[in-house]
Amino acid sequence: MFRSTLSAYIALLSLLLTACSKHEAPEAATVPTLVRVATAQTGPGAAPVFSTGIVTAADELKLSFKLGGVIQNIAVRQGDQVKAGQKLAELVPTEINAQLTQAQQLHEKAQRDLERGERLYADQVIALEQLQNLRTQAKVAAAQLQSASFNSGFAQIIAPSSGTIMRKLAENHEVVAPGQPVLMLGASNKGYIVRAALADREAVQVKLGDAATVQLDAVSGRQLTGKVSEVGGAAQAENGLFPIEIQLDATDIHLVAGLIAQVSIQPAATQASLLYVPTGAVVAGEGRQASIFVLQGDVARKRNVQVAFFTRDQVALREGVNADDKVVTDGALYLSDGDKVSVQASE
Repeated sequence: MFRSTLSAYIALLSLLLTACSKHEAPEAATVPTLVRVATAQTGPGAAPVFSTGIVTAADELKLSFKLGGVIQNIAVRQGDQVKAGQKLAELVPTEINAQLTQAQQLHEKAQRDLERGERLYADQVIALEQLQNLRTQAKVAAAQLQSASFNSGFAQIIAPSSGTIMRKLAENHEVVAPGQPVLMLGASNKGYIVRAALADREAVQVKLGDAATVQLDAVSGRQLTGKVSEVGGAAQAENGLFPIEIQLDATDIHLVAGLIAQVSIQPAATQASLLYVPTGAVVAGEGRQASIFVLQGDVARKRNVQVAFFTRDQVALREGVNADDKVVTDGALYLSDGDKVSVQASE
């Protein structure tokens, strides 16, 4: 009895399995992967040269007194905007005025002596040689007066042009030597430059007039443009780098000396061009070989490419991609060759 019941149960289970096998389970619908894409763009065939520099005025003037003396007053502070012809500093005039007065008195005496000598010579009282000596003394006294007058005019520092006081190198009542810098003026009429330095392998690529872009650390989201205006002919002794200057184009950004600048210079020596895609499009790579995904309709196709070089946010490719190809950027790491994708609009 038990055996017959078990046999009947097995037969019934077999019928049920056979019936189920006639109805296959439906396949799950494939969900496209959400991605963003970018277009391959043509760009320069040479890698840009990067450096970090300092913004400064193109024309920096070290202002000083021609004479030594005690500073009576410095009328400006660091950072002040000044106009051409404005008095910036002056020395205590006591000693300078005394020297000028002495020169004036000596000149007047020499003139009186010369006039008296002319009369005596006319009366044949003195010899011609004595008269000539008096004439020489008069000329010397006149030259000393001219020198003292000239020097007294440089007992003040007058702004030679409009600009910004970049540094104040002395204080009131200090004793300064002739020619000792007192103020540093950044003239505004010649704009601003970026001073940077390059290694030898980079300096040989850069030429005068090469285009440059500048990003200021203090001003996010804005770029300045300019051109290389000077390339050092010798390396700096302290670090072995070659100094360069970049003349910045006019901008509405308020520039001050000392701003940190990230510089990108595009050498113009090469005429070749390459195709550029965002760095995020590269999903795998070894050496110069890498892989990207190219959009074909609603399908992502994996493609091998050859890398030329990387920039800060792009990669230049020698082969493997065509101009105007749509390459996958965001979401590329989650794709396999032939996956369906849905392109998300760029923000």
